Amino acid sequence: MILQSLLFASTGGLLFCITLYAVAFHPHFLRKLLALNIMGSAVFLVLVSIAARAPGAAPDPVPLAMVLTGIVVAVAATAFGLVLARRIHEETGQRSLPEEEKE
Repeated sequence: MILQSLLFASTGGLLFCITLYAVAFHPHFLRKLLALNIMGSAVFLVLVSIAARAPGAAPDPVPLAMVLTGIVVAVAATAFGLVLARRIHEETGQRSLPEEEKE
């Protein structure tokens, strides 16, 4: 049970690091939004692995409640991000974030 929790936590950490790179360096807005969703899922995976206790015991309900709340917030944030992406596309005609102009 401890080995599984460690595997889940390390997988979540690895996913978080990979998607952090994607958020930082990909200019395409939908790719950034997808990376943020995967990043949130990685955090949920870490929280669920933290909730695990000894074999046969019930998991800690607080991290599980945080994951449920996080899923609801993630869906709302994704909807908001898609609306922003559509608005940016309508305004500028581009599918990526506008580049900053260097002075």
